[in-house]
Order: sequence, then structure tokens, then C-alpha cells
Amino acid sequence: MTNSGDEEITPASLKATRKGERVSICSLLPPSELVRSGESTEHIRVLAETDEVLPPIVVHRGTRRVVDGMHRLWAARFRGDESIEVVFVDGSPADVFVLAVELNRAHGLPLTLDERKSAAAQIMDSHPHWSDRKIARTTGLAASTVASLRSSSTAGTVGRRTGQDGRSRPNDGTDGRQRAAALLAQNPNASLREVTRAAGISVGTASDVRARLRRGEPALTARQQAVLKLRPAGAAQRSGPDYGRVLENLRKDPSLRFTDLGRRLLRLLDGSVPGSVEQIAQIADGVPEHCRTVVVDMARECAAAWQHLADQLADRDTA
Repeated sequence: MTNSGDEEITPASLKATRKGERVSICSLLPPSELVRSGESTEHIRVLAETDEVLPPIVVHRGTRRVVDGMHRLWAARFRGDESIEVVFVDGSPADVFVLAVELNRAHGLPLTLDERKSAAAQIMDSHPHWSDRKIARTTGLAASTVASLRSSSTAGTVGRRTGQDGRSRPNDGTDGRQRAAALLAQNPNASLREVTRAAGISVGTASDVRARLRRGEPALTARQQAVLKLRPAGAAQRSGPDYGRVLENLRKDPSLRFTDLGRRLLRLLDGSVPGSVEQIAQIADGVPEHCRTVVVDMARECAAAWQHLADQLADRDTA
């Protein structure tokens, strides 16, 4: 979520600044998706009668809809004011809703449990790549409550989720650990980096798998073993993640969407999403013979560049 200057807008940053601009009350609209179920007449009266300078309300620039501060807006109307101080922000409807939830939690009337659960369900649907803990922190719920809501939700799931630290992790690391265990069984002297690359896991996970195997323990944690037992009999493992969906979720991440380097990475990824084995084979068959050598060289250069990026990111696990 950004303002007109493209810096990230958070409850803390909005609280730290009181800068805004006077805007006609008649030009503003209520939010399209309500965080709270209704207004408090008593709270409006208290705000209308206070002598304190109230913080600016937050408004989505594109739609002129209020993101946060409806009670302050109603109080201003009650006093007969013609304008109100506003801080404008930009962003998608989904990100606007998340900001609205965070701001409602940061001040004013507390959200009820049902309102927080409803907000969590909506964020779960619009941000399926977010971890339970990240959604819990946003809505003020326990992570276990979010997990329970997710298990009963019909919203789609993704193979990886983004945590509070902004890092993406697999929902279920079972397959990666099993691949790592198989690789180490074949080559016990393989380096952690080799295992990391081949199994698609972090250096820390590869190290844990190796340590478990050396102690004679299963590669999977107790929780992962329980998850594995719950898988339907005969269910086939995916040959690879759905990168189209992964890229779609990355596009929703504000830390990528609203930074120059993030947008550059998304453009690179957009042209580099791998297809299926069959699709790649069809592309290879369609390359003219006179172009084959240069395509081979370019493909290898691109692969080397992406491998270098992967190595740099993987090394941060051990930093």
C-alpha cells in the first residue's frame, strides 16, 4: 500500500505524520467493503464534541472511498463541517482492505471477534499466499484461529505462503525433505548447496535433514509424518509447483509491486515462468536449425543468471 510518493503506508507511518489536505466532505464515499458491521452513534457524538485535533482520515485516491475514519467523517458531518483533512493512498482493493483492517486495529473502536474473523476470511481469499501467523497479526486473531478458518474455507490454497518477515516458505515441506533424503542416500557426501538446489529447499532444511539422517531419525518431522499419513491413498505428488499461480501471488505482494526493483523482478519472472515438460519439448522442436546455437547459448546464460540469483538468496539462510 503506497501514498502518492510511493513510500509504503502502514499504521505506524500514518500515526507518525499528521500531514493531509482539506477535502470536501461531499466528494468522499464510504468503503465498498466494510471492516466493521455498523457505526456507533455514541462514538460519533464523542468525536463531534471533542476539542482534540483528530488525525486525518485515510482515503483511496482512485475511488475517493474512505479506507479509515468513517466515524470521524460522520462526526464532521454532524458538526456541519464542509471539509475534512485527508491522507490519500493508492493500491488495489485487496490491499486497501488489508490496510483498513490494520488501521481499525491500531485505534478507535476495537473490532468484534466476528468482525476480525470475517476480515481474516476475506484476506485469506485475496492473499492466499500469506501465512496464518501473518494474517493473525493483521487481524488481531490467534494463529490457531486463522488456521481453523482456513481449514474450513473453500478458498484456494497455494504451495507457498509469505510470513511476517516477508519470506516465502512451502506450506508442506514433506516432498522437499523426501527429495533431500533420497539425494543424500545416493550421495552422502553431497554438499548442502547441491542438496538445496536439487531438492528445492533451503540450506537450513537441507542441514536439518542431513543431521536427522546421521542420527538415524526420519527426514520428516513428526508433524510432517502425520500430514503424510492423511494424504489420500494413491495421491500422486506434483511434478512441480504451479508457477503461474506462484507468479500471480507474487504480483499481489506490495513489497514487490510498489518498488522499482520489485517490479523489475516481476517483469523478469513474467517472461521466465517454466512450462510443462511437454510445452518445453514443443518449443524445442519449433526452434529453427539456424537459430539453435544462439538459443542454446542464450538459454544457458539465462539459466546461469537465475542460478546465481538463487544461490545468493539461498546463502541468506546461513547468514
